Amino acid sequence: MHLRNLQPSLPFFIKSLDQVDPAISRSVRSEEGRQQDQIELIAPKNYLSVASRQAVASMMAFTSVEGYPGRRYHAGVGNIDEIERIAIARARAMFNAGHANVQPHSGTQANQAIYFALLQLGDTVLSMELSAGGHLSHGQKSNLSGKWFKTVFYRTDTAGLIDYEDMQEQALQHRPKLIIVGGSSYPRTIEFEKVASIAKSVGAKVLADVAHFSGLIVGGQYSHPFPHVDIITTTTNKNLRGPRGGLILSRDADLGKLIDSAVFPGIQGGPLPEMITAKAVCFGEALDSEFSEYARHVLANARTIAAGLQKRGYEIVTGGTDTPLVMIDLRAKRVTGDIAQEALEAAGLTCNRNLVPYDPEKPNITSGLRIGTSAITTRGMKTEEADIIAGLLSDVLDKVVSGARGADASTPETLIAVKELSRSFPIYPH
Repeated sequence: MHLRNLQPSLPFFIKSLDQVDPAISRSVRSEEGRQQDQIELIAPKNYLSVASRQAVASMMAFTSVEGYPGRRYHAGVGNIDEIERIAIARARAMFNAGHANVQPHSGTQANQAIYFALLQLGDTVLSMELSAGGHLSHGQKSNLSGKWFKTVFYRTDTAGLIDYEDMQEQALQHRPKLIIVGGSSYPRTIEFEKVASIAKSVGAKVLADVAHFSGLIVGGQYSHPFPHVDIITTTTNKNLRGPRGGLILSRDADLGKLIDSAVFPGIQGGPLPEMITAKAVCFGEALDSEFSEYARHVLANARTIAAGLQKRGYEIVTGGTDTPLVMIDLRAKRVTGDIAQEALEAAGLTCNRNLVPYDPEKPNITSGLRIGTSAITTRGMKTEEADIIAGLLSDVLDKVVSGARGADASTPETLIAVKELSRSFPIYPH
């Protein structure tokens, strides 16, 4: 049989993005410039290594699979089977876990899988409320988890620290099936052993959502949830420095069977092979000895920024941090988070408005800001640069407190300093 060497029948198939879609191409180039010239302080954001980016853009993106390694519903899956097994083994090694599931598309879906695995419709969950540092997927009324299950919340004290006595009282009163700790803006160490004791007293399971400090756990800079908790969930894109996605780990292998069934076919169909591939790469990077140095610098940078802001008169929730998060309470300055966020973005210092404990404002306004140090640390910045950033943040916030808004809160000197600092630490040095 004679076969001709044919080009793809659709001409666009081999054209570049510039040729096919100039509008999208312009936006992509603009975003590349923005990220390079701004200081990224949004807590969930980080940068992939060159190796992980290659994995995301590899031919694995064109693979379609359902099920688990050795038990797929499609043919032609031998290579992704091998990759997923490697990712699972590395995830277990990172967290000393009995079981790992690397398929969740996000941290929220990882949490949904735990609800599906452990609870029946209407069961009671005990978690931290959003303003205290919890997460939408921990039972907030606007989320599926809050609509399908009964959620009660434990409080934090006036300093913003978890009130473990209140947790115990709520557990005894409501007898939850699941207790959740961790979240999106709680900056302090969680006493996992104490939580486990409370859960044991009422026969509950414990879920630790460690998305914002999982890299610190792996790097030895934060206390380990195992063996105290039953399940860990995390994202892989924050200080694990991986692609956007979720990860579930269980202490016991037997519990892993329920989790696997909850992910597929429970809440997801096919996973994303390119993301599993990139997760495997980033897990391998996290197991390297130099990752501990990265985690150490992430924490040191966060503490340096917190201390620098405090010196300039800004209140830090809980008085400091044990994580990559710095929570700024602006109530004493009579400024809201949305106004502060806008001014800082105009200066090239991107962060996000955030609720603080006992916040009187709505979630789209807020009384606080959330700062994260994962991305600046990946760029190579250390405490010297973190101290400069604290000063730049304070300079802009001082102007906002004085009544300036948006771009008017930045001086030419501030804008120059931000750009110079950014360009001194390129995201991908040549």
